[in-house]
Amino acid sequence: MILWKLVFSGPMTPLYDAAERLGNSGDDALSVSVFENDEDETEGWLEALYAEQPDEAEVRRISGLGADYSATCEPLPEEDWVTLSQKGLPPVIAGRFALHGSHDAAPEGKIALLIEAGPAFGTGHHGTTRGCLIAFDKLLDAGFTPESVLDVGTGTGALAIAARKALPDADVLASDIDPDAVEESVRNAVKNEADGIDFFTADGFEHIKLTARTFDLVFANILARPLIELAPRISMAMHEGSVAILSGLMEHQEDQVAAAYLALGLVVERQDPLDGWSTLVVRKV
Repeated sequence: MILWKLVFSGPMTPLYDAAERLGNSGDDALSVSVFENDEDETEGWLEALYAEQPDEAEVRRISGLGADYSATCEPLPEEDWVTLSQKGLPPVIAGRFALHGSHDAAPEGKIALLIEAGPAFGTGHHGTTRGCLIAFDKLLDAGFTPESVLDVGTGTGALAIAARKALPDADVLASDIDPDAVEESVRNAVKNEADGIDFFTADGFEHIKLTARTFDLVFANILARPLIELAPRISMAMHEGSVAILSGLMEHQEDQVAAAYLALGLVVERQDPLDGWSTLVVRKV
């Protein structure tokens, strides 16, 4: 299998909005990532991977990136993808958790999560997954011990697996709209010996397993727009004392997302942003 890598380079800030537009558009990108130039934080690049050669002009139109953004598109053989995805990715430490690939040894003294880098979202090297794990770690440190956990938009299953390993007796459910992501999550759970997670395909909360049920802890690491649209359903899935950890939103989207939950009478706590991405902890009191 040959993947195609399309890269747009230019001013940093608009790249985040471009990435969100691609993610919400139904574009065929397998993954979309934004990187900051180490030498100049005002500049960066957006990288999108495709199973077939993309139409550069159409992707530019959808993303909203103008002619001031240079573009390159090249084939990326499968063996190069594996090398690229693993090379230079050390374990990610998030409190008591450490995400690592098979090319690294599991860090000692941490709850190790073996998640290989790949097309599916959620390897932990992204500020959103790491932010969720740090928020979860802080809750555990504060004595919060949820007995039921839901991971909406599970991606690679990293958050559900973290919940299972930290809370071996909890009831853990994890869903994703993408059946391929669900299959990958199941494989990752097996690799991590995280038994008993109920993975299933669902569009948001449209599934019988989520009907008229509440959870002690809800993870929703998705994007700003669906976080806002799902706010009433996430609130309905919470009872008094429940906590929701939300991410997938950029710093400038914090106020808009927080407002959707504050309007429902929920308490919103902001976490320190990571690499331009924010995480919110929402409580029902």
